[in-house]
Amino acid sequence: MSDKTQLPKSWKVVPLSVAAAINPPKGKIDASDSRLAHFVPMACVREEFGGIDVSNTRPLTEVLKGYTAFQEGDVLFAKITPCMENGKLAVVPPLVHQWGFGSTEFHVLRATEIALPKWIAHFISQATLRRDAQRSMTGSAGQLRVQAQWLLEQELPIPPLGEQERILFKIEELFSDLDAGVAALERAKANLKRYRAAVLKAAVEGKLTEEWRAMHPAKETASTLLARILKERRQKWETDQLAKFAAAGKEPHKNWREKYVEPQPPDTSGLPELPDGWCWASVVQLAAEERHSLAIGPFGSNLKVPDYRESGVPLVFVRNIRSGVFGGENCKYVTPAKATELDAHSVEAGDILITKMGEPPGDACLYPHGNPKAIITADCIKMRLHTVLPNAQLIVFAINSQTVRNQIVHITKGVAQQKVSLDRFSTIAIPLSPLDEQQQIVSEVEEKLSQIDATESQIEHGLIRASRLRQSILKQAFEGKLVPQDPNDEPASVLLESLRASQSDHDTKNKAKNNARPARRKKSERMVDK
Repeated sequence: MSDKTQLPKSWKVVPLSVAAAINPPKGKIDASDSRLAHFVPMACVREEFGGIDVSNTRPLTEVLKGYTAFQEGDVLFAKITPCMENGKLAVVPPLVHQWGFGSTEFHVLRATEIALPKWIAHFISQATLRRDAQRSMTGSAGQLRVQAQWLLEQELPIPPLGEQERILFKIEELFSDLDAGVAALERAKANLKRYRAAVLKAAVEGKLTEEWRAMHPAKETASTLLARILKERRQKWETDQLAKFAAAGKEPHKNWREKYVEPQPPDTSGLPELPDGWCWASVVQLAAEERHSLAIGPFGSNLKVPDYRESGVPLVFVRNIRSGVFGGENCKYVTPAKATELDAHSVEAGDILITKMGEPPGDACLYPHGNPKAIITADCIKMRLHTVLPNAQLIVFAINSQTVRNQIVHITKGVAQQKVSLDRFSTIAIPLSPLDEQQQIVSEVEEKLSQIDATESQIEHGLIRASRLRQSILKQAFEGKLVPQDPNDEPASVLLESLRASQSDHDTKNKAKNNARPARRKKSERMVDK
């Protein structure tokens, strides 16, 4: 507690170890084969003091060793990162079976007679306290833990028991109202997510611009557009081949044009019907004709963590594609020489970036204009469109739509980690609209997504405000400002005296019990008797 905090006169501040036994011993337990115990792994404790599931049971003999024991009314506090920071904390509810056992990554706090379990739990749930706990963590990366010593050092304000009950009742009342508001915000957030998906689906299947299309007949159908792209691809290849023959001083051999590999069209079976004037095209058909216009990041020894630098040519990771954020303090780089070596994996402004791993993979975004040339890492795909197609953002919308994501799910492989290969991704069918309609689709989608983003921002601000208000309520509670004091309450000092007397009596009885036991003779003395 801060020295500047003026608590009510009836309160006392005590070490947390006075108000609760920290990780108490389980003592002797009758572990007959027929007995059951509640079993609580870390996943059964919800974040932000959100509750606990004690419905799982196991034979007591299976969990008696190797797990953390607890009883009804105990406070479970996750000690390992990131569970502690996320507020995995709970008061154990009534148990049908006497004992519960759970993860060894829980600290157990058993309240003494001066504090109610929920009083202790709400105290530990404060964000300021958890931040302090985080700073105290020890261990290796990913295995950092809050030590029991940190809990022993905390100072807990103790009001009279009657006031504890009134404060806890008020906390629950206020939190109930907050929870209802947060639930409404979360529902609105989920609805926006569904609306976003519906907008993209309508856009890439032609429903969004249905009225516009009726008033603006296409000057060139998508099929004609695709044929023009494929023709230009072939012409570019032939021009390049002739240049190679000329550079080598050779005449083109017979049937040299037959070596051209035509990009394969997609399999459209099971896909929705597109509007008149639209068509399906594969990813490889829409990509630029130059080599490496479709590429994945370098594997194995080509790019390793020791190659990372704090400056140079930036690297693109899956996290960048998902967040849409490139650069910044967490950015990693390679040297210009290494970037030249990895030029086949380079991306430029306007390129499409896709994740090739995830649950499922297939998140897409544009590499932003104004950003420097970068190198993609192993779990990323880049796609550079043919120059005839100016609207790369439209292809991003298509890849992120459920229409295309459903296809990606079917070509995703893997057990421990879901991935899609470049070859399989190249066969994905993309809905292609006429050029003039493409711009209209992008315009309408961006307008609607902008509105969604603005609403989502308001919801996020609302959730942040709710979280801050929750912490403000707890702060007032532990400063004695949430409810008025009752002069008829027995002050906390009396509680402490009662606790000391009880402990002193307990210690006296234990001492007498120990003195009543026959003294254990030394081994040498026992040998004399023999």
